[in-house]
Amino acid sequence: MGSALKHHPSSMDYSQQKTTGRQLQRLIYYSAVPCRLRSTECAIYDVDCDEVFYGVYIGDAAAAKNKEYLRAMGITHVLNAAEGTKYGQVDTGHIYYRDMPKLRYMGFQVIDQITSDISRYFYLAAKFIENALNSGGKVLVHCLVGMSRSATCVIAYLMICRKMSAAEAIRKIRMRRSIRPNDGFLQQLADLDNELRADRERHHY
Repeated sequence: MGSALKHHPSSMDYSQQKTTGRQLQRLIYYSAVPCRLRSTECAIYDVDCDEVFYGVYIGDAAAAKNKEYLRAMGITHVLNAAEGTKYGQVDTGHIYYRDMPKLRYMGFQVIDQITSDISRYFYLAAKFIENALNSGGKVLVHCLVGMSRSATCVIAYLMICRKMSAAEAIRKIRMRRSIRPNDGFLQQLADLDNELRADRERHHY
């Protein structure tokens, strides 16, 4: 009788394991740094940019401001996750790209601090990136150095639209680029991971 009551792990037990920002921190800090070969285009135009998912590029401010590079790479959409004129921000916008009328632009004014709420932009970013790819385009998601704010937005996209877990999305991107979202952003991605998983389970049962 006792053996009949023995507990066996189930999928429900796994679902109750919440993703934490600390787990994602460990994944970022202790996973191997990708072996990157600088592309010919990056060397020619002196930019730091990598295609981390088909049609999705993460780059720095130099990549976003170099219109010749954008044209050469066939970039059709630019998402600035650091829009603004203050220190640590990138002062581009619709006017900056006025001589590229076919380019679609979106900007978020986010400071790279652990207290910044970047999660308010997760679904906007995901929709913008998905629309770019669905139209056959290519999207550059950038911030100042292309490691924290931009990476966070692309991770959220892969989670929302491509159904990846936060850990899977981070591993996917790190195969192509070194990234370092700040700890506050990692916690917000962990919260998103838990919300998406709970939502999938509600629809499954």
